[in-house]
Amino acid sequence: MTKVGLIGLGYWGPNLARVFQQTPMCELAGCCDLDTKKLEKAARQYPQIRTFNRAQDLFDSDVDAVAIATSISTHYDLARQALLRGKHVFVEKPLTDDSIKALELAAMARKLGLTLMAGHTFIYSPPVVRIKNLIDSGALGDIHYISFSRVNLGLYQKDVDVIWDLAVHDVSILLYWLGQEPVQAFSFGRSCIQKSKYDVAFLSFRFRGGMIASIEVSWLSPQKMRRTCVVGSERMVVYDDTEPSEKVKIYDRGVTLHPPGTFGEFQLTYRSGDMVAPSLENTEPLLTEIEHFLHCIKTGETPRTDGQFGAAVVRAVEMAANSKQGYGEELPETVAPGEKR
Repeated sequence: MTKVGLIGLGYWGPNLARVFQQTPMCELAGCCDLDTKKLEKAARQYPQIRTFNRAQDLFDSDVDAVAIATSISTHYDLARQALLRGKHVFVEKPLTDDSIKALELAAMARKLGLTLMAGHTFIYSPPVVRIKNLIDSGALGDIHYISFSRVNLGLYQKDVDVIWDLAVHDVSILLYWLGQEPVQAFSFGRSCIQKSKYDVAFLSFRFRGGMIASIEVSWLSPQKMRRTCVVGSERMVVYDDTEPSEKVKIYDRGVTLHPPGTFGEFQLTYRSGDMVAPSLENTEPLLTEIEHFLHCIKTGETPRTDGQFGAAVVRAVEMAANSKQGYGEELPETVAPGEKR
């Protein structure tokens, strides 16, 4: 029985605690947080756990693995300490705030023979896995482009902007589906509420072979949207995570350009076939993800979202974020054609 310790009982930590407690594959042995009230609440829910105010005390305990659900800026130091103490490590997304640090953690885990896994939960969701299978099987044909929209009213984060909070989800899905990293990336956005952080942003990526992708993320939207469109040469897919039942819809639609029979002839054929909504497993992605982590600890298998994958996601986000152009400041005055100043 793997003994697990959890660091961080803020927004996502309680969900991890619930799942670790729920699965018979491990024992939730300890929780760590700076907030004593949060620790007291966790102790009431899970009487068997030991509570800690310092991460070092948790590392000194007999836990076999550590799950880290703290602010992004602390991920590297906590994961590094845990690995050096011989603990397997699960880190909530993103793995770190720096790709060089992420690669260092991946190399350290590999050298020490320990499991390091990044918590990209969507990679373990049935809709995302189904679309991955469709792409790999060739059922969609050549992928032309993929577009993502992930918007809502909040939740505003204190330590990161909307790119590092929300776009990380879609970048991880994109890299998982395509099995490659982008060769070019760009982003632009605006800081509307917090002047130092984007709350709306648009990211663009280009991949080998010409495939392109766009990601829209926002904390400042009147409605929640979690919509993805995958356009292939043979079929198109819409994945809407807010749909209660038919989250994935496969459309037999497309456009065919026929070779001209005579000089100047230009002919397109539009195909509008059936729509199919496949049946999907009714499993909780977070539980699947955690059980995969525990399975890899037991067997020594490489996690689907191991340190290398986590570092690739960070690197792709960096590529886009470091190219960003902001419009939070006043734009220079412009003059319409023919207008005098």
